[in-house]
Amino acid sequence: MVAPSNSPAVAVYCAASLGKVKAFQLAALSLGHALAAARRPLVYGGGNTGIMGVISGSVIDSGGKATGIIPYAIYAAGGEKDKGDGTVKSATVAEALNEKRRGEVETASIVVNSMHERKVEMAKRVGGFVGLPGGFGTFEEILEVVTWNQLNIHNKPVVLLNVLSYWDPLRDLIRNGIREGFIQPQNERLVVFVDGPADHAQHETFDWGQAAINALNSWQHEKVQPLPFHWTQDIDSSDMNKMPVSPQKVGWLKKVWHVRSRSHAPIGRERALL
Repeated sequence: MVAPSNSPAVAVYCAASLGKVKAFQLAALSLGHALAAARRPLVYGGGNTGIMGVISGSVIDSGGKATGIIPYAIYAAGGEKDKGDGTVKSATVAEALNEKRRGEVETASIVVNSMHERKVEMAKRVGGFVGLPGGFGTFEEILEVVTWNQLNIHNKPVVLLNVLSYWDPLRDLIRNGIREGFIQPQNERLVVFVDGPADHAQHETFDWGQAAINALNSWQHEKVQPLPFHWTQDIDSSDMNKMPVSPQKVGWLKKVWHVRSRSHAPIGRERALL
């Protein structure tokens, strides 16, 4: 089993939109303050809008460090756009979104070539992941790093802040996968849900940040039961771009590789040949 990472940095996956509810924005603010107080650097998607902007702004306002990872295509287009109405729900959130001040003090911004490279760059730099509410991109990023735990690529906590029960449908989906025999029951623990108070009225004032730090610190890495794949002698191999490829060692894969290497046909035709 891959050993847990020693990195104190945390990748936060979240929306480039603010969402419709004040509690989502305040949870991001709380998380940013807590990361800075715990001296845990933030690694995030590099945007200045939405929840992404709130988390980075609150980290920097609190004296923490933030590193943004942004694909060139998004950078060249002027950054990710708020897909909601862009309405700020509180003065403290508006302060965190002060782009001018943040631009003067932000510690690092890294431009990469693709969305895949962004995810790899984020994963290899951190010791854990926190998910705030978000859309398709957030869903995909979270599920990928959970899958990497299952595949023994890395051994890092994945914590979801379940503000206003936002992540309940994902928990239901995981449990349905277990019921139907597609997910091993013990792998439900690969995602840690932080539910907050039972009374949703308290979610605006709940300390989501400290709850996230507690969940990261209590990750039971020794109880992870990954699939028996040994990618690079059981060291963290989150940087998949550096993985060697030797398909010739496997009989059926050698045949596939041979067909593809000799054909200049498009992917669809290659599949037909196989």
